[in-house]
Amino acid sequence: MLRPLSRITVRAVPGGPRHIGRITLGPVTLRCRIGRSGITHRKKEGDGASPHATLRAVRGFWRRDRRLPPVTGVPLRPIRPGDGWCEVPGDRNYNRLVTKPYAASHEDMMRKDGLYDVVLELDWNRRPRRQGKGSAIFLHLARDEGGPTAGCVGIFRNRIDFVMSRLSPRTRIVLG
Repeated sequence: MLRPLSRITVRAVPGGPRHIGRITLGPVTLRCRIGRSGITHRKKEGDGASPHATLRAVRGFWRRDRRLPPVTGVPLRPIRPGDGWCEVPGDRNYNRLVTKPYAASHEDMMRKDGLYDVVLELDWNRRPRRQGKGSAIFLHLARDEGGPTAGCVGIFRNRIDFVMSRLSPRTRIVLG
């Protein structure tokens, strides 16, 4: 594993579509994808924006049935068939991992499209949780065709292992 970085930055590309980004890891800059609405200072649930914030990776998940775990300093566990993520403001488990079936609306962590084959939970809106300020801000795989995320940071499949190798729980991920 490469030495983890203390800081990486994610920025929108000036003059381009709002969802096109660049992630800088020391001397290396890579393409990435951000929310369809760009980066905002006023993040709200469902706005499609990535938060302007300094975040850290809390923990990660990977699809054991699709790949080996990435080498990283961030704690990882395999995604289980019952894993979901609650996205309903007002629910007691808003912005938390839940076990399916779950009564409130939730995202399935075992996505068929492969975007969560590798996914990191970032510490957006965790403590304190503010209802409606956005849930599930992840670092995950970008769509092969390069479309936007719903507010997360998307890394292309051919670069995810490099990015993961540079992260630890102490790494600051600066968006904006």
